[in-house]
Amino acid sequence: MKNIIYLFLFLTQTFWAQSVFDNGNDQYRKGNYQEAIKAYESILEGKKESCDLYFNLANSYYKLNKIAPAIYYYEKALLISPNDKDIRNNLKFAKNRTIDDIKETQKVGFEKLLRNFTGLFHYNTWGIISIGFSVLFLLFFMGYYFSQTAIFKRVFFLGMLFIPFLIFAAIGAAIFDKNDYQSERPAIVFEEILSVKNEPRENATEAFVLHEGTKVYVLETIENWKKIQLSDETEGWVQKEAIKELK
Repeated sequence: MKNIIYLFLFLTQTFWAQSVFDNGNDQYRKGNYQEAIKAYESILEGKKESCDLYFNLANSYYKLNKIAPAIYYYEKALLISPNDKDIRNNLKFAKNRTIDDIKETQKVGFEKLLRNFTGLFHYNTWGIISIGFSVLFLLFFMGYYFSQTAIFKRVFFLGMLFIPFLIFAAIGAAIFDKNDYQSERPAIVFEEILSVKNEPRENATEAFVLHEGTKVYVLETIENWKKIQLSDETEGWVQKEAIKELK
């Protein structure tokens, strides 16, 4: 009986969310962007989320020239669908309207090679690739087992020796990329002008200034303060209400 009630509640919430989402889309098409935002955010308040929801919400904020929430929700959509070209393209347009131009510190040596390799795909994609290599290994084993000629047996045997390295490489890339994803705490600056301090206190000296829409990374939290790092590895302290974490 409880399962039936839970199923009914789930279906009811799903139909409600879809109805509100469609209404938000209709308001967006009519140019009523503020009404569209209200509809989309009511779905988020109901603990529902999706790539399309975040993307449409970001588009609505962008139309109203509210860059910080637009970038925030584009980034949220990108966390769900990291290879979506439309999201990346719109995010690029939104970032072009920010003030801060922060250069990213380039990795060097082995770390650069490792990050370039693991960054080729999302960790879920690496997992699928490792499964694909495992299936390929099984096929080579079957080919070796059932082959009647020496040359084919040799080819399948060599493949069986080489494919495990590909499997371990894909699994290792998936683990590294997932650990990197989980350890990162990206956030978006929401204040129009943000004074970043050298220490976590109000009367500390100012280290530098940031503006709305800039992406930062949270390193640690002390009471009402968060230590942030920029992509150029510059660090400072901000009050936690000034930024909004993506994860």
